[in-house]
Amino acid sequence: MENIIEVKSLAKYFSDQPALENVSFNVKKGETFGFLGPSGSGKTTTIKILTAQLAQTDGEALVFGVNASNLKKEEYRKKIGILTDNSGLYSRLTIYDNLKLYCDLYDVPDKRIDEVLGMVNLIDEKKKAVSKLSKGMTQRVTLARAFLHQPELLFLDEPTSALDPVNTKHIYKGLKDLKEKGTTIFLTTHDMNEAETLCDRVAFLNNGAIQLLDSPKALRQKFADHTLTVELTDGSKVIVDKGPGGAQTVYDYMSGNKIVSIYSNEPTLGDIFVEVTGRKLA
Repeated sequence: MENIIEVKSLAKYFSDQPALENVSFNVKKGETFGFLGPSGSGKTTTIKILTAQLAQTDGEALVFGVNASNLKKEEYRKKIGILTDNSGLYSRLTIYDNLKLYCDLYDVPDKRIDEVLGMVNLIDEKKKAVSKLSKGMTQRVTLARAFLHQPELLFLDEPTSALDPVNTKHIYKGLKDLKEKGTTIFLTTHDMNEAETLCDRVAFLNNGAIQLLDSPKALRQKFADHTLTVELTDGSKVIVDKGPGGAQTVYDYMSGNKIVSIYSNEPTLGDIFVEVTGRKLA
């Protein structure tokens, strides 16, 4: 499968202090790739390098097979969508008029505005001035702008950090729809539930270095303790192995009609991150 992003031994220093050190990974065409870690781990720095907003100190960053610094050229600008912490919206204009400016910039038909506003659950607010919006609504407008021209590659930096659960769920559906249509998504987040929901593969970033990289399912299986929890009708919980001995125990409880529920003890991505790095995702 074609790689849209290839990063090799990437490093970035600020005043001799490392923000990234020897970071290597690739992102395949059509996948959602999660770059996960706490605040200050280097996630935003990586996005800025991959979108030509910042130059690396060392190493190589290729996007669409060319050096990331070339992405300022017109031929690549229309292939990429970006959501960062800088909204860049015109506060005195309405949501609709802000997006209309970008339609003109990207040669996108105006009918696309209602489509993307539907994706972020703002269709009924399109005539509202940006200056009147809450932080969460502003974030949804910037998401809509990033989707507007149906980019081949979408960079999202903490896309749902200011959103409530209802709108977060709405955004997830929109991102999955984009992925199904072929968009490659590079997602930074410290929300492990978000990564579980959206990502094909994830990289754990800690102190500027990648600690683990694999699919969420593979990571959970790797760190699982291979036991089950059996919750009984008397309110107690019993831990059993997944092998033959555990199967007999479960059978005995079932024969006595004593089981309320059975569930696997696979760790969450958050559990794994803490185990590997010793840090919480804050």
